[in-house]
Amino acid sequence: MKRRKLLAATGAAVLVGALLLVGGPARAADSLLSQNKPALASSTENGGAPAGAAFDGNPATRWGSAWSDPQWVRVDLGGAATITSVKLQWETAYGKAFQIQTSPDGNVWSTIYSTTNGAGGTQTLTVSGSGRYVRMYGTQRGTTYGYSLFEFQVYGTLVNPPASDGPGYIMANPPVTGVIPSTAVPPATNPPTTHHEFQANCSVSRSNLPDDPIVFPGLPGASHSHTFMGNTTTNATTTLASLNSGSTSCITPGDKTGYWMPTLLNGDVAVQPSGPQVIYYKSGVIDYRSVRPFPPGLRYVVGSPQATLDDFRNNPGAVEGFECGDISNSWDIPANCVAGTQLNVRFQAPSCWDGRHLDTPDHKSHMAYPVLGVCPNDHPVAVPMIEFKMAWPVSGNMANVHFSSGRGYSFHYDVFNAWDVPTLAALSSHCINGGLQCDPRGFDQYKPDRGAALNEHYELPG
Repeated sequence: MKRRKLLAATGAAVLVGALLLVGGPARAADSLLSQNKPALASSTENGGAPAGAAFDGNPATRWGSAWSDPQWVRVDLGGAATITSVKLQWETAYGKAFQIQTSPDGNVWSTIYSTTNGAGGTQTLTVSGSGRYVRMYGTQRGTTYGYSLFEFQVYGTLVNPPASDGPGYIMANPPVTGVIPSTAVPPATNPPTTHHEFQANCSVSRSNLPDDPIVFPGLPGASHSHTFMGNTTTNATTTLASLNSGSTSCITPGDKTGYWMPTLLNGDVAVQPSGPQVIYYKSGVIDYRSVRPFPPGLRYVVGSPQATLDDFRNNPGAVEGFECGDISNSWDIPANCVAGTQLNVRFQAPSCWDGRHLDTPDHKSHMAYPVLGVCPNDHPVAVPMIEFKMAWPVSGNMANVHFSSGRGYSFHYDVFNAWDVPTLAALSSHCINGGLQCDPRGFDQYKPDRGAALNEHYELPG
């Protein structure tokens, strides 16, 4: 029986069962904390069934994972909370072995419930814990499918309720509201439009600096070592104003964005990328005409230094992993690379924005990956999808090659947007919305008749 037939067969029963949930809600003093809160997941089923569907209060929608172990789905409660009860309403595909975990920051997790003999259905779990983030971490599936939750409800009491979105939230001014994610398919063109992108070519601007102004703002030396590209002033105290006042190592003067990633080390020696690195700005959605430029000050983190190999491999965005010579799609740094080759990695960022926040406490929840090429309703604003394509001059025996954050799969990167607004708008309109494959000038060599967005100095003409 196919997956969708199973879902259809259970749909009516689920809708009725939602009114008769086993065990009833948590104690009267407890509140439902998780509904319609920002959510993330390790993967989605064939790109569909998004994380937010497990927290939307609708028993007819669901989060579904890839068909592998482990997988997780998490929710941001918006503030520190005391957790007393968790309710899981499984679809046919359930977790046999899983944990309920909490975290104050989305990085360090504590287990407050664990089982190895889950039977699916509706489970009401009495727990005792605290944290801002709560996740279901599945280690063994109960079926050959993935993990699938109609609803994941967290009950308890907020200890530190957010005030006006609270500390760690940076609001967009003005917010972007009233956007409905586009489901349109652009008309066919002749020749076919296969690319919707432009490049930002940026060299290393600062190296081996233990600062991170997004994760550890105002705390110099608090981070593992990073390699910075783009803005030449980026440090622990960086703000949008300081970026705008700085200069850039990018070939386009209008790109004063700060880009950074963990430093690559060969033993104890830092290995820096040589020459300009390719940072793509692409469409991550089918309707590339709907992509809007980043708002000034938007910032986020892609990936995690705490990622496991499976986290990296199953990231919701496309991950081509590491390559060198004839080796490709490696989820860790290869043990050996042919002498004279270089180590490469490609990793895509989320490209759907909630329209409200320039940053959130976990530096991720305001961004989301498209689902089957369409932005989810809780992150409706399509923005450029950044893809890092990094290259390091290191080869031969790679046994001692690693990142300052750990193994190869700990690779991640940060983006703090400080583009000149008209320049970014021109490149986005001409290249992404226009369906072109552009260089940093906004010129498509395959369609030279379309011209360029910028002049020979990589600036707006006139």
